[in-house]
Amino acid sequence: MVKGMGGAMDLVAGVKKVIVLMDHNAKDGSAKLVKECSLPLTGAGVVNMVISDLGVFEFEDSKMRLTEAAPDITVDEIRERTEAAFSD
Repeated sequence: MVKGMGGAMDLVAGVKKVIVLMDHNAKDGSAKLVKECSLPLTGAGVVNMVISDLGVFEFEDSKMRLTEAAPDITVDEIRERTEAAFSD
């Protein structure tokens, strides 16, 4: 085995786009899209798009923008369940 980057770093190191598919909130209801990450980062500023069960977010110049809400989900509900700031 050769020492080097881990699997997650391989995914973000040499690609043109990084798209994250995720549940919008944790099992306890807490936000997963947060103002500041409390865990070690695999790659800072490399995510282009997040697709969650509530909507689609795109990132441009380190700003998050809601581009599509899931059916029957309002922007206000998404704001209530998201810690990080975003525009719509």
